[in-house]
Amino acid sequence: MTNVKFNGTPFERTLTSLVDDFMTEIPTLFKTEVKNPNIKGFVPVNILEKENEYQIEVVAPGFEKGDFKINLDQQILTIAVDKSEEASATTGKTIRKEFRTRSFKRTFTVDDKVDTDKIEAKYVNGILIVTIQKKENIKTASKDIEVL
Repeated sequence: MTNVKFNGTPFERTLTSLVDDFMTEIPTLFKTEVKNPNIKGFVPVNILEKENEYQIEVVAPGFEKGDFKINLDQQILTIAVDKSEEASATTGKTIRKEFRTRSFKRTFTVDDKVDTDKIEAKYVNGILIVTIQKKENIKTASKDIEVL
């Protein structure tokens, strides 16, 4: 029997590359925003419930306050930005461009528990915070009922 020496494990690179390629492609199979990064409507949000209000936090860096359009139509709250990317006059050549500001639109259904007249929005450090006040619960006064 003859011993054969290898510099490394045979098929190590091809097997490792195959597994790495497969693991890298798994998110693409399940997420449409990875396949099509220009899809409208994908922007991450957090929704918080506090004692007297709800807060919707929208991560939207690179915009200005005037870019946001917030609309409440009946029970549908819409947060949208319609902004096209403008060509900037740079003297150098762009080697790689991975981030950009893009349009988005998110809609939320609000119920009867919120006061639609008390909706506020502010834009701080790239996060749009929309605050929706809850309606005050009118508690009926307790009373004793006499048994006849």
